Amino acid sequence: MTRPLLLVDAASLYFRAFHGVPASITAPDGAPVNAVRGFVDMLAQLIRGRAPDRMVCCLDADWRPAWRVALIPSYKAHRVADDGGEQVPDELSPQVPVILDVLAAVGIATLGAPGCEADDIIGALAAREPGPVEVATGDRDLFQVIDDDKPVRVLYCGRGVAKLEVYDDATLSARYGVHARQYVDFAVLRGDPSDGLPGVAGIGDKTAAGLIGRYGTLDALLSAIDDADPDVRPGQARRLTAARDYLAVAPRVVAAGAEAEVPAVDTALPAVPADEQAMLALAERWNLAGPLTRLTDALADTARR
Repeated sequence: MTRPLLLVDAASLYFRAFHGVPASITAPDGAPVNAVRGFVDMLAQLIRGRAPDRMVCCLDADWRPAWRVALIPSYKAHRVADDGGEQVPDELSPQVPVILDVLAAVGIATLGAPGCEADDIIGALAAREPGPVEVATGDRDLFQVIDDDKPVRVLYCGRGVAKLEVYDDATLSARYGVHARQYVDFAVLRGDPSDGLPGVAGIGDKTAAGLIGRYGTLDALLSAIDDADPDVRPGQARRLTAARDYLAVAPRVVAAGAEAEVPAVDTALPAVPADEQAMLALAERWNLAGPLTRLTDALADTARR
């Protein structure tokens, strides 16, 4: 049986680690390391549980790309800090470089690209790399990359890695009433306040799923309105017509960039750390001996399978 490529939505997981692991977990000098420890333990759990032989931690090289903001100015606007960057808790910001140092020492690939969020990296790699592919994330927008033919699955970590839910197209359809190929249109209609996407007024999950389920695509739904299809309620038709400008650009904003210009990357998952001395130094400096031992043990055990 072919083992999967595991694509990790790194920021999604380390934010969850930060909020899920007590802030009392610190380095010897008192610096917070709760996000680092939690993230490393999440990777160890994922490697043990999914047994990948390839892995990439995907990064937000640009968390709010200008091209997306040009299309929808409200995109993530509520998350912009005073300095123009992303609002990140003060205790988390200094932990991100430590996470990257750990990944480099262990030898787990990381990848970002100019003008790309992690979603774009994941979308591109899921489309171009050999399957099977599994995507570990807490972001529902990545349900759009599910592909039963390849296959591509989403390991949804909304309740943490220990309680991850494996989504294929049937699971997605049962939960939301739409297929993966329809998910972008569904997400556009319902909107997403966490990303500053307004959606269409008065259209929530259930209505959006019903409309996309009935017409198949957003374009077909809008054509039905143009044709005065009586199956579209007058109120819905008015709201959708009023939102035409938004609906014309939002699918490009929501779509994970399957065609993004993402550089090549060595996806091979190491059996042993790439730089053991650097890893040991990080373990001592940041009080990471336990998590790094669990991670390296998981790598070795998975390599023997």
